[in-house]
Amino acid sequence: MEEREDAPKDFIKLKSEKLSVGEVSELVVSPYCGAVSLFIGTTRNNFEGKKVIHLEYEAYTSMAETEMKKICRDVRQKWPSVKHIAVHHRLGVVPITEASVIIAVSSPHRAESLEAVMYCINTLKASVPIWKKEIYEDEYSWKENKECFWANSEK
Repeated sequence: MEEREDAPKDFIKLKSEKLSVGEVSELVVSPYCGAVSLFIGTTRNNFEGKKVIHLEYEAYTSMAETEMKKICRDVRQKWPSVKHIAVHHRLGVVPITEASVIIAVSSPHRAESLEAVMYCINTLKASVPIWKKEIYEDEYSWKENKECFWANSEK
Protein backbone atom coordinates (compact mmCIF):
# COMPACT_ATOMS: atom_id res chain seq x y z
CA MET A 1 0.00 0.00 0.00
CA GLU A 2 1.40 3.38 -1.03
CA GLU A 3 1.60 6.03 1.68
CA ARG A 4 -0.63 8.99 0.87
CA GLU A 5 1.06 12.37 1.12
CA ASP A 6 -0.34 14.50 3.92
CA ALA A 7 -1.87 17.76 2.73
CA PRO A 8 -0.27 21.00 3.97
CA LYS A 9 -1.91 22.27 7.14
CA ASP A 10 -1.88 25.48 9.15
CA PHE A 11 -2.39 25.37 12.91
CA ILE A 12 -3.32 28.77 14.33
CA LYS A 13 -4.14 29.20 18.00
CA LEU A 14 -4.54 31.96 20.57
CA LYS A 15 -4.93 30.55 24.08
CA SER A 16 -4.65 31.51 27.72
CA GLU A 17 -3.16 28.19 28.82
CA LYS A 18 0.56 27.42 28.89
CA LEU A 19 2.03 26.69 25.45
CA SER A 20 3.83 23.40 24.85
CA VAL A 21 6.85 23.33 22.55
CA GLY A 22 6.46 19.57 22.14
CA GLU A 23 2.80 19.79 21.15
CA VAL A 24 3.38 22.59 18.66
CA SER A 25 6.40 20.95 17.04
CA GLU A 26 4.54 17.62 16.75
CA LEU A 27 1.79 19.35 14.76
CA VAL A 28 4.16 20.05 11.87
CA VAL A 29 6.10 16.78 11.71
CA SER A 30 5.75 15.03 8.36
CA PRO A 31 7.43 11.96 6.88
CA TYR A 32 7.98 14.06 3.74
CA CYS A 33 10.07 16.64 5.57
CA GLY A 34 13.61 16.59 6.85
CA ALA A 35 13.37 19.88 8.73
CA VAL A 36 11.25 21.29 11.52
CA SER A 37 12.26 24.80 12.54
CA LEU A 38 11.02 26.51 15.70
CA PHE A 39 10.89 29.95 17.20
CA ILE A 40 10.01 30.18 20.88
CA GLY A 41 9.50 33.64 22.35
CA THR A 42 9.75 33.56 26.15
CA THR A 43 9.25 36.05 28.95
CA ARG A 44 12.55 37.39 30.24
CA ASN A 45 13.01 38.79 33.73
CA ASN A 46 14.31 42.24 32.75
CA PHE A 47 13.84 45.13 30.37
CA GLU A 48 16.07 48.23 30.26
CA GLY A 49 17.28 47.69 33.81
CA LYS A 50 13.81 47.04 35.26
CA LYS A 51 12.82 43.76 36.87
CA VAL A 52 9.96 42.19 34.90
CA ILE A 53 7.47 40.24 37.04
CA HIS A 54 5.43 38.85 34.13
CA LEU A 55 3.85 39.82 30.81
CA GLU A 56 0.18 40.13 29.93
CA TYR A 57 -1.11 39.79 26.38
CA GLU A 58 -4.40 40.93 24.87
CA ALA A 59 -5.62 40.47 21.32
CA TYR A 60 -8.34 41.46 18.93
CA THR A 61 -8.90 37.73 18.52
CA SER A 62 -10.82 37.45 15.25
CA MET A 63 -8.56 39.93 13.48
CA ALA A 64 -5.44 38.33 14.97
CA GLU A 65 -6.48 34.90 13.70
CA THR A 66 -7.23 36.34 10.25
CA GLU A 67 -3.80 38.00 10.11
CA MET A 68 -2.08 34.81 11.30
CA LYS A 69 -3.80 32.85 8.50
CA LYS A 70 -2.64 35.49 6.02
CA ILE A 71 0.94 35.03 7.24
CA CYS A 72 0.61 31.30 6.54
CA ARG A 73 -0.68 32.00 3.02
CA ASP A 74 2.22 34.37 2.41
CA VAL A 75 4.71 31.76 3.62
CA ARG A 76 3.29 29.21 1.19
CA GLN A 77 3.67 31.66 -1.70
CA LYS A 78 7.26 32.54 -0.77
CA TRP A 79 8.35 28.99 0.11
CA PRO A 80 6.13 26.52 -1.80
CA SER A 81 7.92 23.50 -0.34
CA VAL A 82 6.77 24.33 3.22
CA LYS A 83 4.52 21.53 4.46
CA HIS A 84 2.94 22.47 7.80
CA ILE A 85 2.89 25.71 9.79
CA ALA A 86 1.92 26.21 13.43
CA VAL A 87 1.59 29.64 15.04
CA HIS A 88 0.47 29.57 18.67
CA HIS A 89 0.34 32.71 20.82
CA ARG A 90 -0.50 32.92 24.47
CA LEU A 91 -2.94 35.46 25.87
CA GLY A 92 -3.29 36.64 29.45
CA VAL A 93 -0.51 36.35 32.03
CA VAL A 94 2.78 34.78 30.90
CA PRO A 95 5.25 34.16 33.76
CA ILE A 96 9.02 34.51 33.46
CA THR A 97 10.63 31.79 31.27
CA GLU A 98 7.32 30.62 29.80
CA ALA A 99 6.57 30.84 26.08
CA SER A 100 4.38 33.62 24.77
CA VAL A 101 4.68 32.52 21.14
CA ILE A 102 5.73 29.31 19.41
CA ILE A 103 6.11 29.05 15.65
CA ALA A 104 6.93 25.75 13.95
CA VAL A 105 7.42 25.10 10.24
CA SER A 106 8.25 21.89 8.41
CA SER A 107 9.79 21.57 4.98
CA PRO A 108 11.86 19.04 3.04
CA HIS A 109 15.06 21.03 3.71
CA ARG A 110 16.19 23.41 6.47
CA ALA A 111 16.66 26.62 4.48
CA GLU A 112 12.97 27.03 3.68
CA SER A 113 11.74 26.26 7.18
CA LEU A 114 14.31 28.53 8.85
CA GLU A 115 13.51 31.43 6.52
CA ALA A 116 9.77 30.84 6.93
CA VAL A 117 9.99 30.86 10.74
CA MET A 118 11.86 34.17 10.69
CA TYR A 119 9.32 35.63 8.28
CA CYS A 120 6.46 34.42 10.50
CA ILE A 121 7.70 36.02 13.72
CA ASN A 122 8.73 39.27 12.07
CA THR A 123 5.42 39.59 10.23
CA LEU A 124 3.41 38.56 13.29
CA LYS A 125 5.03 41.34 15.32
CA ALA A 126 4.41 43.84 12.51
CA SER A 127 0.81 43.04 11.62
CA VAL A 128 -1.08 40.94 14.17
CA PRO A 129 -3.15 42.91 16.72
CA ILE A 130 -1.71 41.43 19.90
CA TRP A 131 -0.69 43.83 22.67
CA LYS A 132 1.83 43.24 25.45
CA LYS A 133 1.88 44.77 28.91
CA GLU A 134 5.09 44.41 30.91
CA ILE A 135 4.51 44.23 34.65
CA TYR A 136 7.46 45.49 36.71
CA GLU A 137 7.93 45.59 40.48
CA ASP A 138 6.45 49.10 40.90
CA GLU A 139 4.77 49.89 37.58
CA TYR A 140 3.65 48.55 34.24
CA SER A 141 4.05 49.56 30.62
CA TRP A 142 2.12 48.74 27.44
CA LYS A 143 4.62 47.89 24.72
CA GLU A 144 4.33 48.56 21.01
CA ASN A 145 6.28 46.44 18.58
CA LYS A 146 8.63 48.73 16.69
CA GLU A 147 7.80 46.66 13.60
CA CYS A 148 4.08 47.34 13.94
CA PHE A 149 2.79 49.42 11.01
CA TRP A 150 0.00 51.16 12.95
CA ALA A 151 2.41 52.22 15.71
CA ASN A 152 4.55 54.04 13.16
CA SER A 153 1.79 55.56 11.03
CA GLU A 154 1.50 58.75 13.09
CA LYS A 155 5.22 59.43 13.41
